[in-house]
Amino acid sequence: MSSTSEPLGAPADIGWMRDAKVISIVAIAHFVSHVFIMLLPPIMLLVKDHFRVDYTDIALAITAYNVMSALLQTPAGFLVDRIGARIMLTLGLILSGVAICISAMLPGYWAFLIGYALLGVANTVYHPADYSILSATIDGKRIGKAFSIHTFAGYLGSGVTPAMVIAAVALWGWNGGFLCAAVLSFAAAILLMVTGSVLPRVPRKTKAAAARTSDTKVGWDLLMSPPILRNLLFFFCLAMANGGIQTFAVVSLGALHGTPASVANIGLSGFLLFSALGVLVGGIIADRTPHHERVAAVGFACTSTMAALLGWVEMPAAILILVMSTGGLLNGIIQPSRDMMVRAVTPPGSFGKVFGFVTTGFNLGGMVAPLTFAWLMDHGQPRLIYVIVIVFILLALLTAMTRRKPEGTPQWTR
Repeated sequence: MSSTSEPLGAPADIGWMRDAKVISIVAIAHFVSHVFIMLLPPIMLLVKDHFRVDYTDIALAITAYNVMSALLQTPAGFLVDRIGARIMLTLGLILSGVAICISAMLPGYWAFLIGYALLGVANTVYHPADYSILSATIDGKRIGKAFSIHTFAGYLGSGVTPAMVIAAVALWGWNGGFLCAAVLSFAAAILLMVTGSVLPRVPRKTKAAAARTSDTKVGWDLLMSPPILRNLLFFFCLAMANGGIQTFAVVSLGALHGTPASVANIGLSGFLLFSALGVLVGGIIADRTPHHERVAAVGFACTSTMAALLGWVEMPAAILILVMSTGGLLNGIIQPSRDMMVRAVTPPGSFGKVFGFVTTGFNLGGMVAPLTFAWLMDHGQPRLIYVIVIVFILLALLTAMTRRKPEGTPQWTR
């Protein structure tokens, strides 16, 4: 398969201003994608009452979103490498807006469900296209910071969406809140079309490029190789561990220690806020060391300690908030090193398919974690949530520490 998303043979230093433009465009797209992820939870009750269904029916929409993403994200990665990340990212933003319009404007619960399934299809584009663009375009000296800003933009989108949606709903109802998100998506697509000339186009593969990659495994042989499968497992473990903390920390702390919901929510906010801050710190660290597995090891050691404290120690409010905030900071620092470990084992021409495949682990974890942890809560076993979180943190640590380091510095990281 030919390379279609990386401008092979591009100058080593394309300039920090170009890098800044590329990072900004990709970060905006990632911000919008996380707006869609957090669009429904703040107004779930309103949507449930509107359609006169129960919570399971509304949760089915989220499940449909994750199932479609898990099934189609890897094929989307192949398309990114074949027809180009810029085109796929633009189409993804447009389809996201259309899907939200269907959910908000067409009558009936089934139209809402179909819209969310289409939103899951659109979601398949963002990770493979974003990482393909960044890996292909950004100077190797700044790639860690680029990954961190990309991830930070996603965290920021998740963080501001509840307030944004609630404000829009107060003015125009839940349909209006959804339509505001659709307008944001269409605006991002227009921005990409207007300013996207700075992004890499689909190049013709030169004979020199063919010679450099003729012995490189591509396609499914590449995706089924041990280093890539190891990264898929790594992402799944992160999704399981973070799903336990982010989704069930408030209710589990209340069940275990009688922690007031207000205090637990502040602690969770601290975890999320400092995770976003940690992502930026992690980007600086990732550019200064090739030992990304060591960064991950330190972060995992701290986050597993946090999980153990939450599950077994009743802490005063101030200490609980401090512990969760510190755990969030270290959790964020891990993220850019996580992306750099994937990039280190990805050959030129395959960034889209590889990142699309390994980030499917997020969707798989998103399908399994809520059901698993909810079952434990329903059966009076909240402490087992933290046992499982710690197990998956340690499993992620094992996959990071036992990975085979690439020999030398790959040409595409210089």
